[in-house]
Amino acid sequence: MPAIWRPNVSGPLPDVDVEVGVKKVDASSKGAKRKRGPPTKGPCEHGVKYRSNCKVCSACPHGRQRCYCKECGGSQICEHGRIRSTCKECGGSQICEHGRERRKCKECGGGSICEHGRERHRCKECGGGGICEHGRQRSQCKECGGSQICEHGRRRHRCKDCGGASICQHGRVRTLCKECGGSQICEHGRLRSRCKECGGSGICEHGRQRRKCKECGGSSICEHGRERHRCKDCGGSGICEHGRRRSTCKECGGGSICEHGRVRSQCKECRAVN
Repeated sequence: MPAIWRPNVSGPLPDVDVEVGVKKVDASSKGAKRKRGPPTKGPCEHGVKYRSNCKVCSACPHGRQRCYCKECGGSQICEHGRIRSTCKECGGSQICEHGRERRKCKECGGGSICEHGRERHRCKECGGGGICEHGRQRSQCKECGGSQICEHGRRRHRCKDCGGASICQHGRVRTLCKECGGSQICEHGRLRSRCKECGGSGICEHGRQRRKCKECGGSSICEHGRERHRCKDCGGSGICEHGRRRSTCKECGGGSICEHGRVRSQCKECRAVN
């Protein structure tokens, strides 16, 4: 039978009061507990579902979302000045194996690609939200006052006067500049999309630029069978108020007119200098 432990109560116990120390805490020195506001569900007062996505509720002094603002040093801006998730150099999470944004990549079957092989919001046939009433991209439409149109009537990022971000040191669009090694210039020194040897996407089966090919029904061909911007009946943008091609009109100071008042490509004096 196992032994059972019993306390030793045979001897007398001392009758002594034992003081137990209790530490008193001053309530005034203790920080007040922060009261949490009630949890918010649904959209904010401005109708945005998540308050953090609301430009008014979470806007910085520059009118942007603070996390996406370069001037505020937003947390979503990388060292290259781009949104971190879409930066190729940082290996952003939204960049696919083909070097494109995953949602815009046709090969990956991106969610933003429609059945016609275009970005859904820019597709006229799908009635994309980015297409205005004039059949153009709303952000690039002059008549609609698109956000990408500057005060000079050009696309802001390609405007020399505005110092557009896409203009290189040679005064050209960076992606189209041979000296800068633009990404759209092929090994033959041409625009990759228009190079026959490279099999450019802009070359049709007839060996012409697809948009200018009558047989293919190119987008630049009007109902009169001419290039739309050069058609007088359509009021093409390349036709000046004098009924001539704007680039070769002396009165308009066309870009193809040299300092001698002739078409530059046909001027003997300009050829002699070159």
